Amino acid sequence: MGATGPTGRPPHRLGVHLAGDGVDVAVLASHADAVELCLLDPDATSDDGWAERRIPLSGPVHGVWFTHATGVRAGQHYGFRAHGRWDPAAGTRYNPAKLLVDPYARGTEGSVVPGQAVYGHRVDEAGNVVGDAPELDPTDSRAAVPHAVVIDDQFHGTPVGRPDVPWSDTVIYEAHVRGLTQQLQGLPAELRGTYAGLAHPVTVAHLHSLGVTTLELLPIHAMVSEPHLLRRGRTNYWGYSTLGFFAPNPDYATAAAQQAGAQAVLIEVKGMVRLLHAAGIEVVLDVVYNHTCEGGTHGPQLSWRGLDPTVYYLHDGGMPARFADVTGCGNSLDFRRPRVVQMALDSLRYWAQEVDIDGFRFDLAVTLGRDDDGFTPNHPFLVALQTDPVLAHRKLIAEPWDVGPGGWRTGAFPAPMAEWNDRFRNAVRTFWLGDPAQAAHGRPGHGVRELATRLAGSADLFGYSDPPLMRGAVSSINYVTAHDGFTLADLVAYEHKQNWANGEENRDGSDDNRSWNHGIEGSVRDLVIGTEILPLRRRSIRNLLATLLLSAGTPMITAGDELGRTQRGNNNAYTLDDETSWLRWELEPWRENLLATSRYLLWLRREHPALRSNGFYLGKPRGATDQPDLDWRGANGEPVSHGQWNDPAMRTLQMVRTAKDGSCVLLVINGSLDPVEVVLAPAPRQGGAVAEDGAGVDGAGAGAGAGADGAGADIDGADVDDPAPGPWKYLWDSVWERPDDLHTAAMIGALHPPADERLVLDPLSVRVYVAT
Repeated sequence: MGATGPTGRPPHRLGVHLAGDGVDVAVLASHADAVELCLLDPDATSDDGWAERRIPLSGPVHGVWFTHATGVRAGQHYGFRAHGRWDPAAGTRYNPAKLLVDPYARGTEGSVVPGQAVYGHRVDEAGNVVGDAPELDPTDSRAAVPHAVVIDDQFHGTPVGRPDVPWSDTVIYEAHVRGLTQQLQGLPAELRGTYAGLAHPVTVAHLHSLGVTTLELLPIHAMVSEPHLLRRGRTNYWGYSTLGFFAPNPDYATAAAQQAGAQAVLIEVKGMVRLLHAAGIEVVLDVVYNHTCEGGTHGPQLSWRGLDPTVYYLHDGGMPARFADVTGCGNSLDFRRPRVVQMALDSLRYWAQEVDIDGFRFDLAVTLGRDDDGFTPNHPFLVALQTDPVLAHRKLIAEPWDVGPGGWRTGAFPAPMAEWNDRFRNAVRTFWLGDPAQAAHGRPGHGVRELATRLAGSADLFGYSDPPLMRGAVSSINYVTAHDGFTLADLVAYEHKQNWANGEENRDGSDDNRSWNHGIEGSVRDLVIGTEILPLRRRSIRNLLATLLLSAGTPMITAGDELGRTQRGNNNAYTLDDETSWLRWELEPWRENLLATSRYLLWLRREHPALRSNGFYLGKPRGATDQPDLDWRGANGEPVSHGQWNDPAMRTLQMVRTAKDGSCVLLVINGSLDPVEVVLAPAPRQGGAVAEDGAGVDGAGAGAGAGADGAGADIDGADVDDPAPGPWKYLWDSVWERPDDLHTAAMIGALHPPADERLVLDPLSVRVYVAT
């Protein structure tokens, strides 16, 4: 086993790849004086259990060191050691005592052993720098850090085409690999909490019954928990602490795969994706290219920090050199650097091509689009996503903020990217929870204008493009909850976070929850009080859920919300790999009812094209109909006036949406604490036009180019000879505990003709009608 002579140029790709009689090796370390490939084999006679062979690399050529090492096969453990200047004040920290993980490793084995060995400099027991300046530490780290593993990418499973679900039909389900199935009855014990468990028929059956099309997984890249967590015996359960952008996290594989090694782990991941695809379910990965697990300026030396820290990491430009942190995680990868952009794109293509992943959700995506002047939608990385033949046709979703200057950029990303819409989350929570909580104390709320804008697809955020409206309403990823923050059940039960179990004295987590406990904080143990408060809480859940699933845009459900999952008020359970974070599948009757309601609402969305608009509303007829695609009405059945849009006391709204095929759906919303008498909006005539003139769209969300009065323009109703308006069919009401009850009621009298028909809408409720 050895190395061939240098060819004068590095391989065409970075990393370690099987080639001929061995492996091609290439690693970026542009400021190093020398780099060695270290091949590791178990050795019981060694003090640390490992034998090591070192092969010097040739180079550098444009910063890349390389060789071809013969005799190396799949399964070989390896790492790098980099030699060079130790000058932390200038940003270089070369320390050949530290074994470094290949940034392009496609498999890893082992874990970090907290302590001095994993730091390039001397630290005390708390991980703080010893002395006035960082001093080089000579402790060898090979037994205290994960090892990279050579992988054979061949996979012999039966090919399955990707589902390629249209955006207009997409329903995203955000889930954690372990948390989703750790307690799932009917799943074999050895598969619970694993990649294989996600693709088991029991799991798939739940996703199918719910109506999920796209499974968005919290990070599955290889990761290492932060030192302060490891010192306290905790882990980063969510996984936003990446060690390798090409390797899957082995902790989520079955015990058998972990025992067999990194190759078996990757095979299990690929098998999971194939089986989910066979079931018609897409897989989207939450990817964390904005920072790494190496922490702040004086963090552990595991990979990038020991290879090329001034290239990989964003610095503040001062002396001594310090990391610039626009992520809130201690470091930020420097996307001004071509090699950083290359690494992220190479990683994305690998997962898309080799693992067949359908899309990616980019954590703190603003960091990925920062240049010298801040965020720009024309950043080379974002341009590459738009134009790359592999990536441009996958689902690309941005979390459109970070914590740096100008970090809130919702709506600023280019097509074809979609974005998490925090304005939707805030508006829906405020309307259904924050405002009623204030109203209960006699204080005013916010009216309906902001909610209406979000219901209609948020054209004010996503409509600005060239040409205008190009991105469509589907670019808005609508959500009310996510992995961080209160669960849906906790939003209606807690007004204050209860994060004591995280070990940070309740300082962590957001205080901007926009929640409402309905009068009592937390669980209700008094049966008498519970009979009053619990039904109100559950109706609020249904209101939130209906608004999410029936709005224009792409809905995202957080796993467990359909089951009434609680974290007992913890809104930042990132360290809790236990029952707090795992889904509980044993359902009380009210949770069974909630699951039935979730399924029914998603069925309504699938069955009615008017609930699945791909583009933005224009407030005028489109397709085979004379009816405007969007019509706003007040409680009196008349068009909403300019004054009403700006009236904070206005809490009742009717939204008439018409699809291109002429089908029509009516949402009637009452956000008041009191019952409201409502005259239903005019139903479409048999000829397809509205039943009266003036389908005003002066309010929110009808189109682009809006000023302060909202989007769109007034649309005159059409003159129609057909005198007979069609009736509305009553489909659902959030007052009902479960859809079965509504179906019984519908048999009594489900058709409501619009002419002079007055009905009383319950406080804090949503009704859904379809035009017959």
